[in-house]
Amino acid sequence: MKIEWKKNLMVAWLGCFFTGASISLVMPFIPVYVEQLGTPKNQIELFSGLAISVTAFAAAIVAPIWGNLADRKGRKIMMIRAAAGMTITMGSLAFVPNVYWLLIMRFFNGVLSGYIPNATAMIASQAPREKSGWALGTLSTGAVAGNLIGPSMGGALAQWFGMENVFIITGVVLLITTLLTIFMVKEEFHPVEKSEMVSIKELFSKMDNVSILIGLFVTTLILQLGVTSISPILTLYIRSLSGDSDNILFVSGLIVSIAGVSAVISSPTLGKLGDKIGNHKVLLAGLVLSFFCFIPMAFVKTPFQLGVLRFILGFSTGALMPSINTLIGKITPEEGVSRIYSYNQMFSNFGQVLGPMVGSTVAHSMGYSSVFIVTSCFVLANILLSSFNFRKMMSSKF
Repeated sequence: MKIEWKKNLMVAWLGCFFTGASISLVMPFIPVYVEQLGTPKNQIELFSGLAISVTAFAAAIVAPIWGNLADRKGRKIMMIRAAAGMTITMGSLAFVPNVYWLLIMRFFNGVLSGYIPNATAMIASQAPREKSGWALGTLSTGAVAGNLIGPSMGGALAQWFGMENVFIITGVVLLITTLLTIFMVKEEFHPVEKSEMVSIKELFSKMDNVSILIGLFVTTLILQLGVTSISPILTLYIRSLSGDSDNILFVSGLIVSIAGVSAVISSPTLGKLGDKIGNHKVLLAGLVLSFFCFIPMAFVKTPFQLGVLRFILGFSTGALMPSINTLIGKITPEEGVSRIYSYNQMFSNFGQVLGPMVGSTVAHSMGYSSVFIVTSCFVLANILLSSFNFRKMMSSKF
């Protein structure tokens, strides 16, 4: 298995990128597609918001179930199940007759997801301990890049090929991911009978750092909340800064995606740095950097200034997810690693649901700039929580 884990990492990276992108690439044109399906004009915003959030909500609900099955049946089979399921649900979006079927299929898209947490659990269990930070840092760039670059990819593909064909193209890509996972991923896993499974209560009792684990879950939630809170208002904020609406979609897509570029550049290096100096130190530094990025975003005068800050923010994202995943892997017993990562994914998905709600509510009541101030307050709370956990980590052996 020591020979295979790097090949598994390569295939898992591709799978995480394509599944991450498949969830986010529909964001730019969902409102237009909802309108095209015959939705009344006064309900387009409502159904657009539901269509975007229902996938993450469904994924959050079922994540622990898939994590439980992964610990019993193996991570590879769950990765295949997720990729194959999303192949069908994403491809079918091209043929939905109305907005209600769109919501149903988007819901099932979330229900059948789970490729990323199972890939993370597999690599965490296979990579040598001294290289786990680098391995998980590299893997996380797939999901981060997919989520952040996805919207600009989706907008471009929709313009070139039409919205319906984007769903078909995505389904084909996910089918390729399914086949790559079937034939190229190797896992030595001995299925565990349900009666022999360690319960989640027993699993927590085996862990000396449960409070640290809960803190990492909360950090994941706030991280996703911070990333997605600005998504409902970003295009409008950029338009208010530039006053030019001719290329607003292109500029918005570029500013969203630029954070993914810096995250991809930095994640493997920061993961390797975490292996040397301690992942908890890299995590705390990433939170501090993100705090100092969000505050000035409220006061920028041009889209270029916002883009520079988003690029710097990507380095913080590149520091946070590898650190969180590596720390979870180090404090979790082998027999429960998939379940614990699935709970972390659940918190991540709830963050993706709450973020746009927080952003929309704050923008409506206090204005666009206030969204960044409120987001920075969440990050500050996260820094204080992580600092408290940091003292516990110093007395623990990682």
